Amino acid sequence: MTEIFNIIGGGMAGSEAAWQAAERGLQVVIHEMRRSGAQTHAHHTKDCAELVCSNSFRSDDSERNAVGLLHDEMRRCDSLIMRMGDQHQVPAGGALAVDRDAFARGVTQALEAHPNITFSDKEITELPTDGQWLIATGPLTSDALSQSILKASGEDYLAFFDAIAPIVETDSIDMAIAWKQSRYDKGEGDDYINCPMSRAQYEAFIQALIDGDKTEFKEWEKNTPYFNGCLPIEVMAERGPETLRFGPMKPVGLTNPHAPDEKPYAVVQLRQDNKLGTLFNMVGFQTKLKWGAQKEIFRTIPGLENAEFARLGGIHRNTFINSPLLLDEQLRFKPAPHIRFAGQITGVEGYVESAACGLLAGRFASGEMQIPPAETALGALLRHITGDANAKTFQPMNVNFGLFPPLEGRMKKADRPHGYTNRAKAALGEWLTGSATALAAAERVAVLGG
Repeated sequence: MTEIFNIIGGGMAGSEAAWQAAERGLQVVIHEMRRSGAQTHAHHTKDCAELVCSNSFRSDDSERNAVGLLHDEMRRCDSLIMRMGDQHQVPAGGALAVDRDAFARGVTQALEAHPNITFSDKEITELPTDGQWLIATGPLTSDALSQSILKASGEDYLAFFDAIAPIVETDSIDMAIAWKQSRYDKGEGDDYINCPMSRAQYEAFIQALIDGDKTEFKEWEKNTPYFNGCLPIEVMAERGPETLRFGPMKPVGLTNPHAPDEKPYAVVQLRQDNKLGTLFNMVGFQTKLKWGAQKEIFRTIPGLENAEFARLGGIHRNTFINSPLLLDEQLRFKPAPHIRFAGQITGVEGYVESAACGLLAGRFASGEMQIPPAETALGALLRHITGDANAKTFQPMNVNFGLFPPLEGRMKKADRPHGYTNRAKAALGEWLTGSATALAAAERVAVLGG
């Protein structure tokens, strides 16, 4: 009887793991309680791989950017997430952004159509004691399962708050004030909508963010740190009056056609959120402001005075395990090796990083034993969460070149990104060839009964 690979969670990691394992012949069951109608604080649909924050997979530049390199590696590994991302892409300059609803539906339909994949909507509240399992419940793991993991691991959970940016209906944006342009005219050149601010408008806006009515945390949540890559806009404002002007509201690389001789002091950018172009999300505007305060403050932005919000911002608590202590190099849970972990619950941060973690877990579960080289984005990310990071100070991390082994020899700083990506692409090719050969040999042994 074929062993079943059980996956708890149908998010980015669970969906990718299911696809990779099923494509290699495993019978997969995805346990996703949202298919019964149950929801988390952040999800709104029953679809797999629902994007709850931004709709961007970030830079798609595989020559100079670590996440773009990760995109490339996952495409070469037949990633379902990347395939659907490419199919449902929307304009976003040099980034890969998707129509979030069409993307999630595409992933769900592909999984439902696969002959080796079935679904269960029963909630799993305790760690299973036997069988082959993957925990890919993401940052919003249920309280009951969290307690079971905590009991088994003996390690305290770490946690941080993650914030969601508002989405604006496009036809409510005043294009007599705003204009379309990508920074430095990247991509198609007009992938973003830009709202300009004068110095006085910017300073008033910063003060409004600081003074605005914000979500209050429960007592036990007050010492939970934010993830620096997804700080609420008002937290950035509190760090100094120029923080936003050198962050998501930087005015560089943009020219306002309504006033070409006047350089904006700051610019609010909105990125297309669906293929129809009827929705745009506010870039970098994750927030813990209460909904009433959001409407009042964000409508002071020039061009958004009459903005209609398809979704307002929000905030939720993310949890992750101390992976360097608890996981081995194949993402197996050391206290119970029949269980693997993947995705944001392991401490990787970002949609693509979560899916990449699932990709590896699915391959490992199917018998692919070779670890991707440390020189690759996949390998660097895996090693960060399974041993390279300091367990005492472990925090969520996006993929970046700082996780890669140093380059050999002297190299100009401007040439280093190419050095990392060229080395990684060669190493991945060797790994894929070696893994395929090893897997084929193992299958021959199994058939012969050796």
